[in-house]
Amino acid sequence: MTEAKGQAEQMTDMPEHMSAPQQTKRWTRIEIVGVLLVIAATLTLLISPNTLSGVFDSIVESVFPVVVEVFLTGTVGVAIITSVIIGRILERLGFTDALMRIFVPFTRLIKINSAVVIPSIYNILGDINAAGKIAAPILVRSQATKSEQKIAIATMVQSQQSFSTFMLGMLAMTTVGINVFPVIILVVFLPVVVVPFILSKTIYRETKYVRLEELPKFTPTTRMMPTIFNAAREGAELLLLLIIPAAAVVFTLIGILDYAGIWSPIETGISSFLSALSIDPETGIVSILASPTLAMGMLAESAANIDPYLVLGSFVLASSGLPLATIFGQIPVVWAASSDLNEREAMFAAVLGAVMRLITAALVALLLGPLVV
Repeated sequence: MTEAKGQAEQMTDMPEHMSAPQQTKRWTRIEIVGVLLVIAATLTLLISPNTLSGVFDSIVESVFPVVVEVFLTGTVGVAIITSVIIGRILERLGFTDALMRIFVPFTRLIKINSAVVIPSIYNILGDINAAGKIAAPILVRSQATKSEQKIAIATMVQSQQSFSTFMLGMLAMTTVGINVFPVIILVVFLPVVVVPFILSKTIYRETKYVRLEELPKFTPTTRMMPTIFNAAREGAELLLLLIIPAAAVVFTLIGILDYAGIWSPIETGISSFLSALSIDPETGIVSILASPTLAMGMLAESAANIDPYLVLGSFVLASSGLPLATIFGQIPVVWAASSDLNEREAMFAAVLGAVMRLITAALVALLLGPLVV
């Protein structure tokens, strides 16, 4: 009896992790996916070992021409860096502030808060994410309604998110003999006024003219030479850290889908839709999925072999807040953090602006094309 009691006390004194058998840890969903992937890879190596190498070869063949021949060894990479330098010089010389002085008075005529046009004006030379971070708090401080903040997003999406897109698009249009002056006026500057007017009279009617007591200043205070060298570095970063990785990701997916035989019907469907809207299918797809700057770089290289009407439509589409990752990801996050809108509201306004831009591209190519080509 005493011996049994001693054994019981000894059992009680055992560490907690040894007191009972441990339960088997449940598998997580990602672990199950990983095991299935291991099994699939093993069976592929056993049954068809050439498949994996074929997929990789298809990816390389899709990515190599764009990354190397277009950007690294072609003129497009240099053009991107140069265009950023030009954009920052214009900004340093007061170009953005001059646009503010020109366009802000129009807000009184359409009875809308003056701050609504700030994001789109800044985005003409700036960056779409920077435009949101800078302009959204200004809209809040100027007591812009939620409707006016949504109008600001939809209008901002009408402007290209990189000045390099603008410059490369100009190069492509001049190559095929398009008169760029009316195109730039109608495509880049006119939407700053027209889009707020249309939306304020239709979907977002809760507007009221509020005059800004003091216009914000966007001209940098840095000296000219540091501005130029910083712009060159910014252009190189844009090329190497954003555009080339975006191209690699998208064309990697295209290479995989192409090897599987899926990409061809997808490309055919999208191409037919874009062609019907007078937009070059190849660069239009790139603008939507990857980068408008990348698309305009490709267009500048091949414009001589493309119908001028398609070149015009492609430029209008690229001069927007695309790609879709920006519309569905970056804009909602930036504006939800800096404005009165939640992510869903900001995303819907961005989608609305992108749809309006798609319609604009078709109308410009069909109606303006005969006059400028």
